[in-house]
Amino acid sequence: MKTATIPSVRVDPEFRAQVEQVLGEGESLSQFVEAAVRACVSQRKSQAEFVARGMKSLASARRSGEYVDAGEVMQGLRSKLTAAKRQSAARR
Repeated sequence: MKTATIPSVRVDPEFRAQVEQVLGEGESLSQFVEAAVRACVSQRKSQAEFVARGMKSLASARRSGEYVDAGEVMQGLRSKLTAAKRQSAARR
């Protein structure tokens, strides 16, 4: 399979210098840019999937008429967090 290229991006020399300063050992600027683009694509896909799940859940709730109060959800999450903190403290 042939490879394709991503268009060049013009940036200020100062910004390029900042990017070059954070490159890993042996990492090229091209490798950094590719990794950054891949990470952004992955994040956007995850975000789109999250929104799609939320929309599906909303549609399901509207069809069934069954909703969970936000306060109940928050209280449940607080309880889980408290329990996890206690468990973590007990391990130390």
